[in-house]
Amino acid sequence: MTIKNYIEILRLHNLFEYFPKEELLGLFNDNNHKISQYRKNSIIHFESERCLTLDIVLEGVVLIQRIDENGNVLTITEFNIGDVIGGNLLFTNNNLYPMTIIAKSDTTILHIQKDFILDLCQHNKNFLVEFIKSISDKTFILTSKIKSISLKSLRQSIIDFLSYEYYSRNSTKINLNMTKKELAERLGVQRTSLSRELNKMKRDGLVDYDKYSIIIQDLNIIKNKNQ
Repeated sequence: MTIKNYIEILRLHNLFEYFPKEELLGLFNDNNHKISQYRKNSIIHFESERCLTLDIVLEGVVLIQRIDENGNVLTITEFNIGDVIGGNLLFTNNNLYPMTIIAKSDTTILHIQKDFILDLCQHNKNFLVEFIKSISDKTFILTSKIKSISLKSLRQSIIDFLSYEYYSRNSTKINLNMTKKELAERLGVQRTSLSRELNKMKRDGLVDYDKYSIIIQDLNIIKNKNQ
């Protein structure tokens, strides 16, 4: 695959929307970028690996995960087509990935060299502004997620998840589009810990659940959260 196959995806991105198609094609050459494909569950970047490129997801879904010394997996967030990885690390003195980056599905990544990004920032004001916005947005998302996880109990985190889904779907039955293991990773706990807390909430009459869904039985857990 060459950059030409993905040029329309790039032009939909805020970083490149101001470039005419032919100009954008002319900017890329064999020395300033690489397109790599990753199989599902393969590691794209290891924790503590040096960040040397700005990455853009062209196909697939990418997970940002942290694994602690006990083997607990914390999924901080996931990136989809068009999302940028590494923008907040590329020009720092300590440019090490703080977490592991994994392909959730078969994934294609555009790796853009640092010098090329620097040239674009110097010669195109629109690119520079959008690049700064992208860094700021991603930093805010990651910081907010880490802060919310570190300050809340597991029950509070489950209720936050149920609250979001309840208001999004306007239903007390939350059909899960992920496995319990994936939900546990999003909440930063082991699957057994999630199951144990869901059992306690079921005994308390707050929820009911099966393999495919969670049913909110006491709406006060949602209403009290938002008071």
